[in-house]
Amino acid sequence: MNQIVWLSFLNKKLRAITLAAALFCLFIPFGTQAQTNPTILVLGDSLSAEYGLARGTGWVRLLGAQLHKESSPWTIFNASISGETSSGGLSRLPKLLEQKKPGIVLLELGANDALRGLSIQESENNLRKMIQLSKKSGAKVLLFGMQIPPNYGQAYTKQFQNLFPELAQQEKVQLLPFFLQGVASDPTLFQADRMHPNEKAQTILYKNVWGAMAPYQSIFKSK
Repeated sequence: MNQIVWLSFLNKKLRAITLAAALFCLFIPFGTQAQTNPTILVLGDSLSAEYGLARGTGWVRLLGAQLHKESSPWTIFNASISGETSSGGLSRLPKLLEQKKPGIVLLELGANDALRGLSIQESENNLRKMIQLSKKSGAKVLLFGMQIPPNYGQAYTKQFQNLFPELAQQEKVQLLPFFLQGVASDPTLFQADRMHPNEKAQTILYKNVWGAMAPYQSIFKSK
C-alpha cells in the first residue's frame, strides 16, 4: 500500500472514530450526566422565592443547608418567582430543564391560579404538562399540595384541594400533601399581609419538604 493510499485510509478511520465518539456522548443517558453535577430544581411562587424575607432565610436555603450538612454533592437551583402561575411555570420549564438538567424537580405552583380565578382544568393541564416534561427529561418530581380558604366557594375549594393528590397518583410522582401544614392555621407564622409565611415559619416549611423527600434521601449521600 503506497503512502497516499495509506494516508487516505487513515483519515477515513480517524473520521469514523471521531463520529462514533460524538454519537456516544450524544446518547449518554441523563442519569449518568446527573451524577456528576446533580441538581434539584425548585419551581415555585412567592412561597419559595423568599417574598418579604431577608435573603437566605427561606425554606429553600434551609434545604440547601441540610444537604451541605450531609456533605451531599447535590445543589439547588431556585427558579421561583413571586406571583408565578402554573402557566408561567410551564412556559419557563423547558429551558430550565435543558440548562440545569435537574435530577429532581420540586413543583410548588397553583396557589396564584386560584387567587386569579383560573379554572381547575387549566391549572390541572399546566401542572400535568410540567410533570410530564420533567419526567421525560429524566427527573423525579415532588408535587406540592396546596389548599385555599373556603371563601372561594366550597365546590372550587374542594376541587382545588383534590387536584394535587389526583395528579400525583395519575402521574405516579411523589406528593407533599399540604405544603403549609403546621403553618396555615397559625396567624403568628404569617407576615403582616396574612398571606405569606414569615421567617419563623420557614423551618416548618423546610421540614415538610424534607419529610416528603424521604424516598430520595438515600441518593443525597456523598459517595
